[in-house]
Amino acid sequence: MTKQQNNQKEVDSTTEKLRILMPYWISHNNQHIQDKEKWLRKIENIGLKEAAHELEESIRILKEANRHIELANKKMEENSVSRPGEILETEEIHKISKKIKQTEGIMCFELKQIGVIRTPYTDNAPYQPVEEDDGDFRIVIEPQYTEGIYKLAGFRYIYVIYYIHHVKREPSMIVSPPWAGGIKVGVFASRSPVRPNHIGLSIVRIKGIINNEILTSDLDVFDGTPVLDIKPYIKDLDVKPDANYGWIEEMEDHEHLLLHIKGIPHDY
Repeated sequence: MTKQQNNQKEVDSTTEKLRILMPYWISHNNQHIQDKEKWLRKIENIGLKEAAHELEESIRILKEANRHIELANKKMEENSVSRPGEILETEEIHKISKKIKQTEGIMCFELKQIGVIRTPYTDNAPYQPVEEDDGDFRIVIEPQYTEGIYKLAGFRYIYVIYYIHHVKREPSMIVSPPWAGGIKVGVFASRSPVRPNHIGLSIVRIKGIINNEILTSDLDVFDGTPVLDIKPYIKDLDVKPDANYGWIEEMEDHEHLLLHIKGIPHDY
C-alpha cells in the first residue's frame, strides 16, 4: 500500500469516526444542559443567586460549545465525498424505502386522538423522564371519552400511548441511539422516536384524577402531544423480573448509559 493510499485510509477512518462522534457529543451535551437547567431552577427557587449565576453561565458556555460542534459537523458533511460503498448503501436504502411505501397502501389504519398531554416542555424535551421535574404534567381527556377513565384512579401506574407529532424525519431501519457512543442497532432494538409509525409509549404514575384530567408524574414529551390510548399497568401481569438490558450490557461504559436512561443527574 502506497503512502497516498495510507493517508487516504486514515482520512476515511477519521471522517467516519467523526460522523459518529459529533452527533453523540451534541446529544450528550444537550442532556447535560437539560439536567443543569433543571437544577438552575431549583437553586433559583431557594435564593442561591450567586450559585445560580455561575451555573447559568456554565449552561451558556455549553450551549455555545454545542453550537460550534454542530457547525463543525455541518462543514464536515458539506466537504465530504461519498465513497462507492456509501452510494450503494444509499441506493439500497432507497429501494427498501420505496418497497415499504408501495406496501403501505395494502392496509390503512385510522387512529383517533382521545386527549392531549400537557407538559412544561415547549422547545426541548428530555430523552427520558426527569424524576420530580418542576412543572405541570397531566393528560386532558376529550369530553366524549371521559367515561372511559371510570375507576382508573384505583391504579397506581398507567401506560400512555401517544403520537410523536414533532418528528418530521424519515425513519431509518438502522439507528445510533444517543449516549451509545456510536453503536448502531436496528430501530426496533432502540427507543428512538423516529420510527415507521410515530407512536410513543410511557409508563407514568397517577397523582390524581380531576374530572377529565389525569395528573401524572413526569412525561418526556412535548406539550400538546396527542394521546392515542391509556391502559392500566397491572402488577405481576406487566412486571417481568428477568428482563435485561440487551445490547446495552455489552457496552464498556454501560453503567454511564444507564444513568442517562434512568434520568439520573451526573457530572461525566
